[in-house]
Amino acid sequence: MAHCTMRKRPPHIDGLPASTLQLPPGTWLTVLDCLCEKFPSITRQQWLERMARGRVIDGEGLRLTPETPHRVGLEIHYYREVADEAPIPFDAVVLHENADFLVADKPHFLPVTPVGSHVHETLLGRLIRRTGNPNLAPLHRIDRETAGLVLFSTNPHSRARYQSLFRERRIYKSYEAIAPALPDREFPCTRVSRIVAGEPFFRMQEIEGQPNSETRIEVIERGTGCWRYALTPVSGRKHQLRVHMAALGAPIVGDRLYPSLRHRDAGDYSAPLRLLARRLDFIDPLNGMERNFSSGFMLSP
Repeated sequence: MAHCTMRKRPPHIDGLPASTLQLPPGTWLTVLDCLCEKFPSITRQQWLERMARGRVIDGEGLRLTPETPHRVGLEIHYYREVADEAPIPFDAVVLHENADFLVADKPHFLPVTPVGSHVHETLLGRLIRRTGNPNLAPLHRIDRETAGLVLFSTNPHSRARYQSLFRERRIYKSYEAIAPALPDREFPCTRVSRIVAGEPFFRMQEIEGQPNSETRIEVIERGTGCWRYALTPVSGRKHQLRVHMAALGAPIVGDRLYPSLRHRDAGDYSAPLRLLARRLDFIDPLNGMERNFSSGFMLSP
């Protein structure tokens, strides 16, 4: 009788999951040659050092060496590394944790998962190191610049039940933002538009066409220069809240992407984006309990 074996996921190393790559067709003699050409920003010496430390493995968990031959379709796993990655000097708070989910309150500037030059310093990595649970997985994302609530699955066996909350829009998410006053507009109002990828690649833009995004906007507090807004996304497009507020003529304070690009030096934490994922409310799909969470962070004007 034939038996099927399930490959195990590579272990996390210091809270960092492995990246996965299936080797493409090519004339390379070795896996090393392929990696050097596919990732030109990583030197051959760096790949050699990672291999020597067991940071490049195959689908069975076996270490790859500089002599491992290239084979089309071979599944390999490697661990991303950034030399001299600077620590982000802000802490997340765990608001709730049980056998199936965890709610974290994320500070500004901390990415949820590895991105760009941020590999070790992420919310996911910190939580894995704190809890010792390598099965943690974020159920949604918020921008690195945004502070507030992020819901994680702690149990792969119940994960799909919580993922369905987002897919079926059975979870209420509310944000808070500080932005210029809009005295000539009636509130509450709804912004509906079509958002697509823009230029450069990390920005989004509104275009004509079938709407794919919707945000409800209310005023919480009217200040002398800026107002405090409640933003409720009906859809979940990348940068949706930032794009919609900028399109209304009230870009969120501290936004360096919208309506135009503004440079921020590495390590400059002086002017955070005044956007906060304030509330998460849902009915627990496992037991029917009403779950309500609110961020402890506050936005300064």
